[in-house]
Amino acid sequence: MRFNEEKQALIAKNGNETLRIEAWGKDALRVRATEYPAFTGNDWALSEPLTPQTALVTIDEAKKTAAIQNGRLKVTITPSGVLTFFKDDQEVLREYYRNYDGSVTDESYCMKVVNRDWKPIIGGDYGLTVRFNANDDEKFYGMGQYQQPYLDLKGCTLELAQRNSQVSIPFAVSSLGYGMLWNNPGIGTANFAKNKTEWHSDATKEMDYWFTVGDTPKQIVANYTSVTGRAPEMDSSLLGLWQCKLRYRTQDEVLDVARHYKQLGIPLDVIVIDFFHWTRQGDWHFDKDYWPDPKAMCDELHAMGTKVVVSVWPSVDRKSENFQEMFDKGYLIRTERGSIQTYDFQGDCLEIDVTNPEARQFIWDKCKQNYYDYGIDMFWLDNAEPDYAIYDYDNYRYYLGPALEVTNIYPQLYVKAFVDGIRTVDPDKKQLALVRSAWAGSQKLATLVWSGDVPSTFAALRDQLAAGLNMGLAGIPWWTTDVGGFMTDDWQDPDFKELLQRWFEFAVYSPVLRMHGDRGPHDIKPLSDSDHGGGSLYTGHNNELWSYGEDVYKVLRNQLDTRWALKPYLEKLYQEASENGSPLLRTMFYEFPNDEKTWELADQYMFGADYLVAPILKLGQREREVYLPAGKWENVDTHETFDGGQTVTAAAPIERIPVFKKLS
Repeated sequence: MRFNEEKQALIAKNGNETLRIEAWGKDALRVRATEYPAFTGNDWALSEPLTPQTALVTIDEAKKTAAIQNGRLKVTITPSGVLTFFKDDQEVLREYYRNYDGSVTDESYCMKVVNRDWKPIIGGDYGLTVRFNANDDEKFYGMGQYQQPYLDLKGCTLELAQRNSQVSIPFAVSSLGYGMLWNNPGIGTANFAKNKTEWHSDATKEMDYWFTVGDTPKQIVANYTSVTGRAPEMDSSLLGLWQCKLRYRTQDEVLDVARHYKQLGIPLDVIVIDFFHWTRQGDWHFDKDYWPDPKAMCDELHAMGTKVVVSVWPSVDRKSENFQEMFDKGYLIRTERGSIQTYDFQGDCLEIDVTNPEARQFIWDKCKQNYYDYGIDMFWLDNAEPDYAIYDYDNYRYYLGPALEVTNIYPQLYVKAFVDGIRTVDPDKKQLALVRSAWAGSQKLATLVWSGDVPSTFAALRDQLAAGLNMGLAGIPWWTTDVGGFMTDDWQDPDFKELLQRWFEFAVYSPVLRMHGDRGPHDIKPLSDSDHGGGSLYTGHNNELWSYGEDVYKVLRNQLDTRWALKPYLEKLYQEASENGSPLLRTMFYEFPNDEKTWELADQYMFGADYLVAPILKLGQREREVYLPAGKWENVDTHETFDGGQTVTAAAPIERIPVFKKLS
């Protein structure tokens, strides 16, 4: 290795590889490497301005080693280029290197396995695998949203790709007191195996990751969000009930629902207009046959105190009024071979290429004219992965580059089109976009992520708990789910009604409470026999609080009272998210990092610092065990008090789930 210092960055060269390590935030370093002549200059998720920092670089020419230190974090480099990371001079991570030339292990080194493995791709980029030694008893968290019950990701292989209900945010929090962001928006894999940890990119021009240390997960998340951004202020008028279903087909259906809520004396914060209110995908306007006066509709809803959200998809039907112009101007995602189609639900579609700034301006201009100017308050950016007919990422190309190299940033740039657009019209507005995907740093763009089209099952509810907690540790504090799950076979099934109530009880203690779902069966006749337009598509059954009978309504209504009572507390939690990046849904160890037992708990959580929530995740369950960490706790329903440091059995009748408030 050949070392030199360049403006307090440590530069190391070996053959064609250039390695660059530099201070990047508090107790943090950015590590880049390339086999090209120069770095790309892309900062990707590391978007926040940095305060000047001083890093200590030391080079030992005699030993052919080097080191760089920023605060509590130090990295050393051996003569063979192996990196070791230290927190307060204690090793927390080392690259995996098993080769004759300068190996740093007492185990077999004749395998010729290297730490940074570049595999050239004919015609351009590299496939890259970066390997680290595994640490026994280490746990990993964060990484976004994966549909599985595992909170601890040790032993998991995670696809770094966006899919419906899967959100790749490649920031991992380790139980050893460090966090690592794989600062690469391309397709790849993270493998937290027992024998080694590997990060892989299918196609990239450079290695780029960011590393920080801290005493607690709260410190680590604060460090991470200081360089990737934090959520803005939340509009406090959005913290009550959101009403949605698949799908309100007409203006009258929306108004009838809102009027009934008003008659019942239930404030409705938000009502959501779902897909196929348009004529064709890519037209981005209401079908006038069923939505004759959107402005009058918005005016009436606003008079009731209800904000209006409308669904926008990135798909453009080849029969859309906008298709030819967008195709001619290069505003659509391209395929590398075969058909130009990228999406095939209810049409022959391509999807808008939001990595192109001109395409972002185009979709905003259409949505401003056809929605925002009528009084639509916010946008539901659905299918934001984007949702492909087939997830063959090697077949798609963007303005920004091949999908293999950049596609994971797509949902973030989709939101950016609307955030930037609204900012030019209403610069002081507190924004929010409901989005089905995200990437590292999406939190700064007022992104409320929901967990996608998950099934209406208790297994799915269990998965959403792990997903929401890991999303919070990946820097996304605004997160929610479809109450009851999205895909329901039979809305009259008693088991589904029980699930709906349990899901609602969980959602009361989550960032946003949103009724949504496709309530089957699809036996409601369409409004039109046409093959397109707002009346042509199926709809699900009713999904309002009163839709499931008086017994269910009573439970949901009482739970809604609890939600309203929590509003001042919710406002405080949202403020904290803006100030230091803390999620609203928190793992137990986030608040009690010194209690070893909390690192083992995956079926209960903290809602902020004050409330311990133990959701019911099984059909027919009417009690469950709850672990109370040190302190004094009160059951919010029975008002019994308990000393912490013990496991208690809490009753869970259908009307409520166990919730404990921390008193001291």
